[in-house]
Amino acid sequence: MQMNASYTSFVALGDSFTEGMSDRLPDGSYRGWADLLAADLAARTPGFRYANLAVRGKLIGQIVDEQVDIAAAMNADLVTLVGGLNDALRPKCDMGMVRARLEEAVSKLAPNCGRLVLMRSPGRNGPVMERFRPRMEQLFGFIDELAEAHGALVVDLYGPGALGDPRLWAVDRLHLTAEGHRRVSEAVWQTIGLEPRRDWTEPLPPVQPVSWYRRRSSDLRFAREHLLPWIGRRLTGRSSGDGLTPKRGDLLPYPYEL
Repeated sequence: MQMNASYTSFVALGDSFTEGMSDRLPDGSYRGWADLLAADLAARTPGFRYANLAVRGKLIGQIVDEQVDIAAAMNADLVTLVGGLNDALRPKCDMGMVRARLEEAVSKLAPNCGRLVLMRSPGRNGPVMERFRPRMEQLFGFIDELAEAHGALVVDLYGPGALGDPRLWAVDRLHLTAEGHRRVSEAVWQTIGLEPRRDWTEPLPPVQPVSWYRRRSSDLRFAREHLLPWIGRRLTGRSSGDGLTPKRGDLLPYPYEL
């Protein structure tokens, strides 16, 4: 990989991870790693353009059907694709279908961009992570194979383990905090051939153990505010992204002041 590579345009595809949840801005919108990366790239490239097609809750089939052809037609210098984890975290998941749709996406995107970047997504350390770890690692195996076959880069956010720290995850336990997104942005920055600016894998400082009462209070809040609504959506066939459109659906010039 060429160091200090130059990029004039960037298109991001995916779900809530790429939309930016839960790096919430004062106006209630989400920023996230892709916006941060775009701002940094824009700061070094006059006329830089950016599109973010990601929408929360999207499964890999929806990402392929709703985002991939649009992104391929943009012919951007840099394209990131993160998807499949929402599928893998469901109780019933056809991993063969996930692989096939990922392959369809990569085969369309790779010839129509300067550099395609895939990711091994992070997960929050805890019992849910352990339950789904085998399926996640199966997904990451697919991603590694597709990257090798199509000349894509892979950002490994899973292997180093730093992003598994629960303190880097929002109260919903599904999405990264602002600091988590900053680390992801730096990881992508380095993977695409730009000079490292910080060690995104550095562990957070140790803290005193949390009391049993505080842990239980946190668990109850999580169940009430996030787990039960999530179960309700699954039972009724709804998604958190229903009716939403991409926050930046066109490849347009992007300011770098964030």
